[in-house]
Amino acid sequence: MTQVKNGDKVRVHYHGRLNDGSTFDTSEGRDPLEFQVGSGQVIKGFDDALSTMTVGEKKTVVIPAEHAYGEASPENVVEYPLDQFPEDMQPEIGLQLHMSDNEGNNFPVVITEIKDTVVILDANHPLAGKELTFDLELVEIVAE
Repeated sequence: MTQVKNGDKVRVHYHGRLNDGSTFDTSEGRDPLEFQVGSGQVIKGFDDALSTMTVGEKKTVVIPAEHAYGEASPENVVEYPLDQFPEDMQPEIGLQLHMSDNEGNNFPVVITEIKDTVVILDANHPLAGKELTFDLELVEIVAE
């Protein structure tokens, strides 16, 4: 059987879980995820896990944070003045917002704390700092 190699386009069913067993993403009920191995379209640990798989094979892999979304960075947590929010917006913990930096790049942030005059915004990826477990099934190596 043919093994996956770098540059192959593959179709994969997956189920991603956190250490507490909760699901953070799955392809269940959807078409398999299709991407080119080694192209940077998925996290490194996911890519690496496919490198020895053959069509029809299933396996479970545990991906440490450094091969997933990296560690959470304190530099991505900032204070933002409450008086800078629009008057019709009520800040709430857990609320996801989109911000822009000085270069015009947009990025998501989440309100993690509300203080007297500021809110704490976290721009880290929600899965940063987390070990991820994936159940994988290689459905197809797509012929080009």
